[in-house]
Amino acid sequence: MGRVADRLAELGIDLPEAATPAGSYQPAVISGEHVYTSGQLPVVGGELPQTGQVGEGAGLVSPAAAQEMARMCAINAIAAVASVVDLDRVQQVVKVVGFVS
Repeated sequence: MGRVADRLAELGIDLPEAATPAGSYQPAVISGEHVYTSGQLPVVGGELPQTGQVGEGAGLVSPAAAQEMARMCAINAIAAVASVVDLDRVQQVVKVVGFVS
């Protein structure tokens, strides 16, 4: 195992397989010395565990659930990168963009 895989294991994070594209895009591509990822959803086992707006009350996604889904988006982005390059080669994250409703 590499140092990144070791650290993920220490944190109890198991990387899933990169998500299957739902359209005509790739989860991650290499261009020159950069890896670009597409938008990542909080897919777990091929399913979205929850959808909707974040807030308190009936029919809304709780802030705690939204935080867990944001965590899954980040893990899925790492999995997408790992699908095209050894994570130990990654030197820097240049940009992270997130959208929450």
